Amino acid sequence: MAHLLLKHRNIVTLIPKLFSRIAFDDRNLTVSANEFKEALDKLAKPLHMEYKLRNKTDVPNVVIAVSKDDHCLVSLLTKWKSGVLPINIVAVLSNHKDCESLTDWHGVPFHHLPLTKDTKAEQEAQILDLLKTCNADLLVLARYMQILSDDLCQKLGGRAINIHHSFLPSFKGARPYHQAHARGVKVIGATAHYVTANLDEGPIIAQEVKPINHTFTIEQMVHMGHDLEATALSHAVRIHAEQRVCINGDKTVILA
Repeated sequence: MAHLLLKHRNIVTLIPKLFSRIAFDDRNLTVSANEFKEALDKLAKPLHMEYKLRNKTDVPNVVIAVSKDDHCLVSLLTKWKSGVLPINIVAVLSNHKDCESLTDWHGVPFHHLPLTKDTKAEQEAQILDLLKTCNADLLVLARYMQILSDDLCQKLGGRAINIHHSFLPSFKGARPYHQAHARGVKVIGATAHYVTANLDEGPIIAQEVKPINHTFTIEQMVHMGHDLEATALSHAVRIHAEQRVCINGDKTVILA
């Protein structure tokens, strides 16, 4: 349950905002799907209710963006192939070729989109074209080590998930493990969040943590972090695909 603040003539009214997810068996439905949706529309309009209705077998088309590190990509591809992730991976794009053979082995089209500081706008246009061509519903940044432009972030609002190798909001930006090591943290983590124009500040979907101590080196933290990153990202993609995530301002509501 969340709340909205309504201001009118200097009077502040607290209006509750309810989030809900309902799964039901339609095999005994006595009307067509279109008639059922029309009835929901009539109910929703006077209540100012926003809703989505989908068949459980309908899964989103997903494009994965990756740079050189492949641990998150391996996890997503493996879980998808085994049926754990209710998605359809339609393409993998990268600014490098390091993950091409892995992608080919899984039978997924690989798109090499090289990038320089002078070709960023052109490369991002290619990304948008690829998403449109693949009829993609979601872009997953699986350690795609590039900062998306504000324009692209806005166009992908609520449709792009990033994995950050830190327990946000701590240690944002580059080299978070080095930052964490310098501060002597006692836990390290990874955060999957929606992409926004504000770097590493999008609504958080899933987080994973593990305890460490003063004996851990940066290298050990990085290796342990790889497992956390892969787990957090896969979990975030799964619950997004199941439509269990509602964006509520700068936060998310995760439904059962």
